[in-house]
Amino acid sequence: MTRIHPTALVDPGAELDASVQVGPYAVIGPKVRIGAGSSVGAHCVIEGRTTIGRDNRIFQFASLGAVPQDKKHAGEDTELVIGDRNVVREFCTFNLGTVQDAGATRIGDDNWIMAYVHIAHDCQVGNQTTMANNATLAGHVQVGDWATIGGLTGVLQRMRIGAHAMVGFASHVNKDVPPFMTVDGHPLAVRGVNLVGLRRRDFSAARLAAIREMHKLLYRQGLTLDEARAGIRALAQATPEAADDVALMDGFLGSSVGGIAR
Repeated sequence: MTRIHPTALVDPGAELDASVQVGPYAVIGPKVRIGAGSSVGAHCVIEGRTTIGRDNRIFQFASLGAVPQDKKHAGEDTELVIGDRNVVREFCTFNLGTVQDAGATRIGDDNWIMAYVHIAHDCQVGNQTTMANNATLAGHVQVGDWATIGGLTGVLQRMRIGAHAMVGFASHVNKDVPPFMTVDGHPLAVRGVNLVGLRRRDFSAARLAAIREMHKLLYRQGLTLDEARAGIRALAQATPEAADDVALMDGFLGSSVGGIAR
């Protein structure tokens, strides 16, 4: 049987795999679904239409699936979707989506989310990300795969953090952060390429060289954004091995609405 502590309150309508563990005094609502191998710590509250995948570890005092902190929310049936193998530390708060967006807040797989992280309504978080203590995502934020967000960082609503980017401690993110870049500060500034992270992920020398060239085109040669994008696109022919990295960067720059950190 599901291993539920006798003091936990689990609604009969909730769907928990038989291997799920639920700690003391946790509260789980009627629309919650939790997959195999996941554990819920003491005093957690999981409510709303929340789906949690396999092998997640949710530490004590987390609040997942509460209604959005959005005055426009009028009780619509929105959702929170969490993938597999995530670690969610103490006092994290993840909210449901809103009908003004896709109606869902989504968190992918293999994310490492430290204490007191807030993920607001309609955020879209990829895979293999790291968010340090007290990182805060306002509504509609997008975080790409392998991105790292430092502690005490605030991300303004609708901003995007590109894949493999690194945001330093206590930063104020009010512009899109392009993939592969390292940024920090208030005001936000680009410091260089996230070489440490990319090397840890076994990026080849040729790919690293192409990414460093992208950084130069964007930040060191006085080019307009359109001119920089043209130079970046040309790198795909010069370094075919980095074609996917070039496409990722060019697509990110082309779809920016609020502007990039520059």
